[in-house]
Amino acid sequence: MKTSLAIAVAQFNPVVGDLSGNLAQIRAAMAAAEAEGARVLLTPELSICGYPPEDLLLRPDFYDSCRQAVEALAAQTGELAVVVGYPESAGEARYNAAAVLRHGRIVAHYRKQRLPNYEVFDEVRYFEEGDAPCVFEVDGVRCGLLICADLWGDAPTKGLAEAGADVILVINASPCHVGKQQDRYRVARARADESGLPVLYANMVGGQDELVFDGASFAMQVDGTIAWQAPAFAAHASVVRLAGSAWLPATVTPLPGVEEEAYTALVTGVRDYLGKNGFPGAIIGLSGGIDSALTLAVAVDALGADKVRAVMMPSPYTAQMSLDDAAEMARRLGVRYDVIPIEPAMQVFGGMLADQFAGLPEDTTEENLQSRIRGMLLMALSNKTGSIVLTTGNKSEMATGYATLYGDMAGGFAVLKDVYKTLVYRLSTWRNARSAVIPENIITRPPSAELKPDQVDQDSLPPYAILDAIIEAYMERDESPREIIAQGYDAAVVQRTVGMLKRNEYKRRQSPVGIRLTRRAFGKDWRFPITARYQDPY
Repeated sequence: MKTSLAIAVAQFNPVVGDLSGNLAQIRAAMAAAEAEGARVLLTPELSICGYPPEDLLLRPDFYDSCRQAVEALAAQTGELAVVVGYPESAGEARYNAAAVLRHGRIVAHYRKQRLPNYEVFDEVRYFEEGDAPCVFEVDGVRCGLLICADLWGDAPTKGLAEAGADVILVINASPCHVGKQQDRYRVARARADESGLPVLYANMVGGQDELVFDGASFAMQVDGTIAWQAPAFAAHASVVRLAGSAWLPATVTPLPGVEEEAYTALVTGVRDYLGKNGFPGAIIGLSGGIDSALTLAVAVDALGADKVRAVMMPSPYTAQMSLDDAAEMARRLGVRYDVIPIEPAMQVFGGMLADQFAGLPEDTTEENLQSRIRGMLLMALSNKTGSIVLTTGNKSEMATGYATLYGDMAGGFAVLKDVYKTLVYRLSTWRNARSAVIPENIITRPPSAELKPDQVDQDSLPPYAILDAIIEAYMERDESPREIIAQGYDAAVVQRTVGMLKRNEYKRRQSPVGIRLTRRAFGKDWRFPITARYQDPY
């Protein structure tokens, strides 16, 4: 017979492969849960090893180490039922699994039934599907256990209901893209409605390479209302209480708006990429333009001013306003600011190549040399100090190739790689509303690479509002050029934009890893062939 049950959710930030560190976080969560009177503790999907382990999952020794970690943790359990996720090896089969640990042993076990193989997910490469429900009882309440994508189909939930579950507990490693929480709510409501069971959704938090996990765990009533909502992008522990078939009211933390969600994801991604990989700080080429300005703001918010260094590298084409704006922004944020003019290097390269270029007009070759000189200087500073270079190119530029290979693309982490230029402006305005760290002139002046006299981006690209809409339609929604043109976009602009996107895949393959913010980013979930002759229908 159902009674009441206190369940703790540990929304924490694991590090892939750091088994001892992850175990320490779980043990701390266990102690906190017991102190609050919880009877069950949920940790995220693959909480033992972190997510996604990628090709570590091809190594038999990795499974052995994870199993040993689970067994060691099980031996330390008592009355509290602890749910952990781990990769399981069973003979020749491999599973994305969960174990319920209690009374010094594993008392229940579950294997994920739906393996996602879309967007950034590649679980079919590593795992086989489970085929059985898992229901375990604590204090008279029958808890049904699912893992992440299991919730996105009706069969696993139906299996729990048929097995007599009173509540659905879902452990997740669900990376964010802007607006994803509403998708989670929609799916959870569908499962609650079909099964007549309340849902508790426990998610991971933190950055892992290009992925950012936003946490935002929640408890949902059978009628689809939210009874408890954890904060987004923050490690958090809470105890929620089930009474009969309903969650007792608890704190519902408001979700961030679009700009706040995107900006916080960028801050989280930078903080964890540098922190988890041991970089002492970041170096940014500050140009006086909006992309490098936003990158600098994110880096300082993520790391602190003392760990960020800005370098201005003016050429003869750099406007005085760019010099002034860059210096002013560095002053406002309190970062180290250095100026290294590149004209001497431009003259040396020009002299070295004079005979080779004799009789040929100046073109983008000379422009790209400037960018590559800057990239070389930044990488030299990186080598000497150990700090990582954060590149400043945005998604619009990555899509169209409006970036220089081995120049402004040189670096270790691409902060804005999945941020459209139009969103760059919105995020800059949002950040300035909190405190005016970006000089207004940077936001209002026309964007320019400043590689030749009187240059502006719109000399080479369509207006960004149009460009971004076409890229989003083609890349994220897989719409054909014909469909995009039918929406009212100029056929020549569509054809040109799609052509640029295709031609520049070779550049993107050589670009640094960058933070994913949209449903489809240039990274794990974009696998376009470099060599291809397919012609889209127009």
